[in-house]
Amino acid sequence: MPNIIEITDFSAPELDIYARMTEVQLLNREYPEKGLFIAESPKVIERALNAGYEPVSILVEDKTIEGEAKDIIERCGDIPVYTASFDVLKELTGFPLTRGLLCAMRRKSLLSMEEICFGAQRIAVLEEVMNPTNIGAIIRSAAALGMDAVILTPGCSNPFYRRAARVSMGTVFQIPWTISGENWQEELRKLGFKTAAMALCDDTLSIEDERLQKEEKLAIVLGTEGDGLAAKTIENCDYTVKIPMYHGVDSLNVAAASAVAFWELRKR
Repeated sequence: MPNIIEITDFSAPELDIYARMTEVQLLNREYPEKGLFIAESPKVIERALNAGYEPVSILVEDKTIEGEAKDIIERCGDIPVYTASFDVLKELTGFPLTRGLLCAMRRKSLLSMEEICFGAQRIAVLEEVMNPTNIGAIIRSAAALGMDAVILTPGCSNPFYRRAARVSMGTVFQIPWTISGENWQEELRKLGFKTAAMALCDDTLSIEDERLQKEEKLAIVLGTEGDGLAAKTIENCDYTVKIPMYHGVDSLNVAAASAVAFWELRKR
């Protein structure tokens, strides 16, 4: 039976996770097993539930309780469901709720790189990609275009940030991912992967080069918007790869480039 609670006091401590805690505080990097994240919109919440993430509470616009949010609320059992009008929720959270629904959920422990890479043939590695929108878009492309897993370096935005998960359309709960240590290139080499750095260098292979497609296990490495990959990262990769450009365009947004790379380099 849904436990519907109308919001009457913005300062209520049970609303802290929606109104006053930052996403970094929620994720609790020091003790990730105690961390939380906020999933936004029915589709994203549904995919999180399907992946086994435990709901803690719900924040919902009053008019959607019997609409788009109904199935989600029923599926979550008797957890608290805090509700108010659109304007009240926007004032509480500081942003308009997509589809009028948020859900606080518990994190799971991260898998190791070895677990992530077991049985994988194509993986994506993101180095210092700090924009949550790009993280979400890249992970959505990775899930859709044949990647088996995603590895993020510690400087990346977390895929469970609300915006990243929303932009991914919930695919952050469908494709395996983890956060690497500093020696990720060495670890990948031990796991049998060749690495392909996507970079705007002179001495590069075309993304269409047959040698790339013939690699049994390939990691596609992408860097942050603007600066790209670190010089040391490029130097330590097995290949440096460039997407051919036309009409004087020098590069693509990292999210767009990832989609091209994933499609072209997928295991056929």
